[in-house]
Amino acid sequence: MRETASKIVARDVLREKLADYKRRGRRIVFANGCFDMLHVGHIRYLEGARREGDVLVVGVNADSSVCNLKGPGRPILDEDARAQLVAALRCVDHVVLFAEPNVEILLEELRPDVHAKGTDYSAETVPERAVAERLGIRVAIVGDPKDHSTRELLESVRKAPHV
Repeated sequence: MRETASKIVARDVLREKLADYKRRGRRIVFANGCFDMLHVGHIRYLEGARREGDVLVVGVNADSSVCNLKGPGRPILDEDARAQLVAALRCVDHVVLFAEPNVEILLEELRPDVHAKGTDYSAETVPERAVAERLGIRVAIVGDPKDHSTRELLESVRKAPHV
């Protein structure tokens, strides 16, 4: 538990850690998401992101932004639980919570080498594409085809017969 908790860092602490990694020539990859019920698509996305560099930083949407993005009744798990689940993954080095509607500000602050997005995006549809381009951050589309989602998982649980 201690190792997992130590991966969850405040933005100012994370900026210092990333500056140190960069001084040592490490390639920083940034990925993000709500992760509101971790599923196999999330794992494949994050493992794909990790293959793009040496250090994987994952931005996890705060509860307020999940509610704005996903609607009433979401998130299922609170931000602390979601951050801990993501931090527990071996491929993840650091987790940071963010409340903004997208990660443009985080890209500005953290300046990763790579911004990884899932296959539900294309290079043209990544919301932060212009900011990444301006900052010289390469955008990588990673993971498997988008054929699973938390929304579908929740729906199948709701429809399952109760035993």
